[in-house]
Amino acid sequence: MAYHESFYRFLMTLRDHNSTDEVVQFANNAEFDSSFPRQEQDYEKLSEYLELNATYLVSMTIFDRAYQMYQEKMM
Repeated sequence: MAYHESFYRFLMTLRDHNSTDEVVQFANNAEFDSSFPRQEQDYEKLSEYLELNATYLVSMTIFDRAYQMYQEKMM
């Protein structure tokens, strides 16, 4: 079985506090979310968490873009 890093771990590789990119800003903000499901890989579970808890995420399409990037890296 292949190892797949968590979405959070992938997201942390995108951080850049000088960038204005929406996905990068999502990563920057998620870093400070102490409740973020850090071991999760499942889209539905992550999506549900973000919809209910992530006031820093202005649009779920940003998460969708980030998750697509994550899936492409995991292939």
